[in-house]
Amino acid sequence: MIAPHAAIAFFAASVLLALAPGPDNVFVLLQSAMRGRAAGLRVVLGLCTGLLVHTAAVAAGLAALFAASATAFAVVKWAGALYLAWLAWQAFRAPAGEIGSAATGQGDGWAMYRRGVIMNLTNPKVAIFFLAFLPQFADPSRGAIWMQVVLLGALFILATLLVFGSIAWFAGAVGLWLRRSPRARVALNRAAGTVFLLLALRLAVAER
Repeated sequence: MIAPHAAIAFFAASVLLALAPGPDNVFVLLQSAMRGRAAGLRVVLGLCTGLLVHTAAVAAGLAALFAASATAFAVVKWAGALYLAWLAWQAFRAPAGEIGSAATGQGDGWAMYRRGVIMNLTNPKVAIFFLAFLPQFADPSRGAIWMQVVLLGALFILATLLVFGSIAWFAGAVGLWLRRSPRARVALNRAAGTVFLLLALRLAVAER
């Protein structure tokens, strides 16, 4: 088991990391503002599902193999960059009346969930970050490392749910007000497209 003081320190660090501006929380902010609070929360659940995969990979030792492979890193990196570029293209060409039009539909809900999963899994920096961050709080004298990594991953996901869920909640409220204006809807689409494109470029030039 993890020592209580180590668990508290890890959770506090996780909350601060979730609050720091980055691709995932910016993604949640934009989707919540554009499509509504419910869609944003589904994106958050998708991102956390991706974190489950990364946690399992670290616990199983797969993340170390991934970090050592330049080819695997490049493939995932370019897949993520292309996906973000596709989202940017969709945002730029979306008509003003389309924004958030299906935010409450079940099909769109699943689309938002999948979008969160893909966004997280196609960012190779997350896998490498987990590989470097989680083991720092594991203590071999307190039991199996893989079990401690799983518990740490669960704490990180809890912190992410709290922080990103709050972002989705408040951004959804602001977006509801903005979406009442056709001009604001167009501005939201263009802002989202610009941010997605910048995130794609940032990921494309990322190195291990």
